[in-house]
Amino acid sequence: MTARAFMIQGTGSDVGKSLIVAGLCRAFTRRGLRVRPFKPQNMSNNAAVTADGGEIGRAQALQARACGVAPSIHMNPVLLKPQSETGSQVVVQGRMAGTAKARDYQAWKPRLLASVLESFSHLKAQADLVIVEGAGSASEVNLRRGDIANMGFARAADTPVILLGDIDRGGVIASLVGTKAVIDAADAAMIAGFLVNRFRGDPSLFADGMDIVATATGWPALGLVPHFPLAARLPAEDMLGLAGSVATARTRVRVAVPVLPRIANFDDLDPLRAEPEVEVVLVRPGEAIPGDIALVLLPGSKTTIDDLDALRREGWDVDIRAHIRRGGHVLGLCGGYQMLGRTLSDPHGIEGEPRSVAGLGLLDVETVMTPLKRLEAVSGRTLADDLPFNGYEMHVGDTAGPDTVTPLLRFADGRAEGAVSADGRVSGTYVHGLFSDDRQRAAWLARLGAASDGHSYESGVERVLDELARHIEAHVDCDRLLALAR
Repeated sequence: MTARAFMIQGTGSDVGKSLIVAGLCRAFTRRGLRVRPFKPQNMSNNAAVTADGGEIGRAQALQARACGVAPSIHMNPVLLKPQSETGSQVVVQGRMAGTAKARDYQAWKPRLLASVLESFSHLKAQADLVIVEGAGSASEVNLRRGDIANMGFARAADTPVILLGDIDRGGVIASLVGTKAVIDAADAAMIAGFLVNRFRGDPSLFADGMDIVATATGWPALGLVPHFPLAARLPAEDMLGLAGSVATARTRVRVAVPVLPRIANFDDLDPLRAEPEVEVVLVRPGEAIPGDIALVLLPGSKTTIDDLDALRREGWDVDIRAHIRRGGHVLGLCGGYQMLGRTLSDPHGIEGEPRSVAGLGLLDVETVMTPLKRLEAVSGRTLADDLPFNGYEMHVGDTAGPDTVTPLLRFADGRAEGAVSADGRVSGTYVHGLFSDDRQRAAWLARLGAASDGHSYESGVERVLDELARHIEAHVDCDRLLALAR
């Protein structure tokens, strides 16, 4: 039996496509179907390591989890990882294929369609149902030629489209009807219905709105989805969804995170945000790192040297040194770890022009960028308290120096990893996902003077996905969606 498929496209970016697809993946999986998520092209620096040794967008990894399967490179065959305002690294089927400016990439896209369709066929061979997520807006007709992310894919794969609009941002009637007005007739014919997302209030007040869209477009209304507050507990796909947490009467420690221009793998923050005694403070450009912080966490970065330059322009390097003098702690993750050292060298031009710059000098280590990217799930134990950890590596660069003699971690195969300063206040590691491990998170918080509430972070994500599936099924005509799939 050939798998069926349908595609969720949006009237714009950040209308909730990834969340809706995750909910549908869990809902149909709970019905006993073999479901797989698929996004032909994604743009995000929040990536995940796959079981088959590559990387894909974090949203597709979450959707795979909603299906109860391991993430695969075929779930997101083209991943664009922005390195500048006009250019991105291009990852094809899990591995870096090169870099391209936005204009050059438009000419590259048609050549990528074969890889996209190959990955789609691979998933269909494993599944009863493939749920496809579009990218950006279906109405970007200026980018339609050579498109592989929205209607170009839908037409090539003969996959029916459900158009999703977001009422929370306003103008949803215009955005849905306007999409019909600007796309060509053949593309419009691919749309089998529409959904409206993030409604707040009495749904009966928008019944006329749904009828207006259906009449103006000829597309049937398939559901009005209320706002889902628990979405904040799931990993965000890009910086648009990046949020800190709010101080409460239970707050014991504050953790500051400088928001770098090319911040990457920021789902490392999610487990901390879920802790009642922790306030995660996102320090935006133009703001200073507060003086009452217990930990400064330097996150991953897609362009470490450029982000280090940005950190200095903001004066955050001065703030971090003042924080250490007050007795505070600093943890660098991946790119943040590299920034903490004495020098960063990029002799091969991995991140741009070849160059070498001074680091923050807070760890006695040096980093050299290398062409080979390490993508691997890892496990081991921490040296300070001999506690087990699980996580993953996703980085280019080798780091060495005197402070690595006192590593932060030891892998299961015996290799040492990371570095700790002589006074123990500054540490760094290439391992992502430490705080997702409940044992590690509790130990870090205890060292900072707070206590974990004892919840299981991973189990919490599972519960939210189940709640999301029930939420979707209560407000979307899932039986009709399944009937429309082909």
